[in-house]
Amino acid sequence: MDVDIVAFEHLGLALALGLLIGLERGWQGRAGAEGSRVAGIRTFGIIGLLGGLSAHLSARFGLWLPTAAFLLLASLMIAAYVVVLPRRENVSATTTVAALVTFLLGALSAAGEMELASASAVAMTLLLGTKPILHAWVARIAYEELLAVLKLLLISVVLLPVLPNRGYGPWQALNPYEIWWLVVLIAGLSFAGYVAVRALGSRRGVMATALLGGLTSSTVVTLTFARLSRHAAADRLLAAGTAAASATMFLRVLVVLAILAPALLDLVALPIAAAAVVTLAGAAWLARRDRAEPPVPELRLDNPFEFGVALRFGALLAFIMLLARAIPHWLGLPGLYALAAVSGAGDVDAIVLSMARLAGGPIEPPAAAIAVTIAVFVNSVAKVGMALAVGAPGMARRVALVLGLAVAVGAAAAFALAMLAPTPGGAAGLP
Repeated sequence: MDVDIVAFEHLGLALALGLLIGLERGWQGRAGAEGSRVAGIRTFGIIGLLGGLSAHLSARFGLWLPTAAFLLLASLMIAAYVVVLPRRENVSATTTVAALVTFLLGALSAAGEMELASASAVAMTLLLGTKPILHAWVARIAYEELLAVLKLLLISVVLLPVLPNRGYGPWQALNPYEIWWLVVLIAGLSFAGYVAVRALGSRRGVMATALLGGLTSSTVVTLTFARLSRHAAADRLLAAGTAAASATMFLRVLVVLAILAPALLDLVALPIAAAAVVTLAGAAWLARRDRAEPPVPELRLDNPFEFGVALRFGALLAFIMLLARAIPHWLGLPGLYALAAVSGAGDVDAIVLSMARLAGGPIEPPAAAIAVTIAVFVNSVAKVGMALAVGAPGMARRVALVLGLAVAVGAAAAFALAMLAPTPGGAAGLP
């Protein structure tokens, strides 16, 4: 009789996935007395194998067999849960649900979907094992923040698919679908830093707070640290934190362009990456020279998923997009670069997203790359101005030194790149 090696592989994976999930469940309940657990590593291994065997035999006996096996397993797990329930102070149905999912993963493996079953098992095991971290995060979320996230996700998921994906207004510059999609994208990137700062608080110190806060708003980090420098004798470390937040801004711009406009990224990667490296090096040098760790105040970051914040950014983005189309017609490339400088002094996201959207269309990629570079470097100069206006003299001088050097190196890299690959001048590529 021929041996079905493939069937052995499928059933072996079903057993292995059950053992993997059971290992995590057994570790979580390792302190309990023998017999106090609903299911451990052995039981989960058997459940995975049961799912695999029932799916394998369904080819001969029909789908009623895995269906009946699943219902029987569900009944047994619920009964065991009810029996154990009175003896527990902390009640959780996680193990019961995990057992049912393990059965389905075993059946999925036996059906030949080995990659999907393996990935799902690893994802579920990771989710089960990070319970303390997830619960700690949930405990730190304020109700207003949760409501803001749900509102924006609801509006995005429901509204985005039905928004018209076509241009409106002069030059068809305003595309509702694209504008709102860009708002959701930048809000998601910002929210990662917002959640990290809220979850960690000030316990991780100046540098960690600066790096994470820079994902949401390097400007807010600069102003906060500049004000703190007037009351804390840690000029070097606060200047290092400001530089670190600015470096995060540089890297964030590169990530956005990598997602939206890889061709534009090729033109700006060298100068912006050079500036980021110089800024990070300066931050590390300043942090090493000053070990005094002042208390870090709570960063007052706006929740980027708050609907009002997202709506204001969407309006700003639409306005910049419209100007980015109109100004080259009126003033040519110098007008576009002036717009990039003015916009970058306050916020780089709007002009970067606009150039990513328009590059290769109404605006030639080299012109869009120059506009992005101007906005990013003007934003860095604006942070120097904030530090000089608000911060202690020692902190401001160090911020000016690091960011000034970063801008100089980035500008030199941009100039060298332009010399090596000259582009023809002329209008902004408008039809």
